[in-house]
Amino acid sequence: MACEAIVILACRVGPGGYLSPAAHRRIRRGAEAFAEGVASRIVVSGGRRWQGVSEAEAFATRLVELGVPAQAIDRELCSLSTCENARYTARILHARGQRRVALVTCDWHMPRALASFTLAGLEPLAYPATTPRGRPMHRSRLRERVSWRLDRWMTWGWLPR
Repeated sequence: MACEAIVILACRVGPGGYLSPAAHRRIRRGAEAFAEGVASRIVVSGGRRWQGVSEAEAFATRLVELGVPAQAIDRELCSLSTCENARYTARILHARGQRRVALVTCDWHMPRALASFTLAGLEPLAYPATTPRGRPMHRSRLRERVSWRLDRWMTWGWLPR
C-alpha cells in the first residue's frame, strides 16, 4: 500500500525541547520512512506544550536536523491525546483527499494509535519505533489499557465493552 503521508505521534518534551529516548526513536523511524520514499509528506501530531515548547514543533525541529526538508513537514498543534491526534490529523489529510498513512509511534502504543486513526476515517499502516529489549513494559501496557478507555470515552463519546 502506497502511503500519502507519514504521521509521527509526538510525546512529552522536556525543558528546552529535550527529547526522550522514545521521542528520538519515533523521530528516527519517521525520518527513515521518509528517506525510504514511503511518502513525501510528514505530519507531526502533538499540540501539548511543555515549558512553552509544543511537541510537534520540537519533533519537526529534530526531523529537519536529520535531513527532512522543512517544507515537507506539517504540524498538527491542537491534539492533547491519541484520539485527538487522529481526529485533527484526519482533518488535515482529508482536506487534501488523503487517507493512507504510515503511522509512526512506539510499538507498545501502536494498537491504540491504529484503532484511533481507523476510527478517524484514515487507513493507517504501522511503522513502529521499536522499544529496546529489556525495558520493563508492564507499566506501559497498564497505562495503554487505561488511556485507551479514557481516550475513547472523552474523545469519541463511548466506552469499550
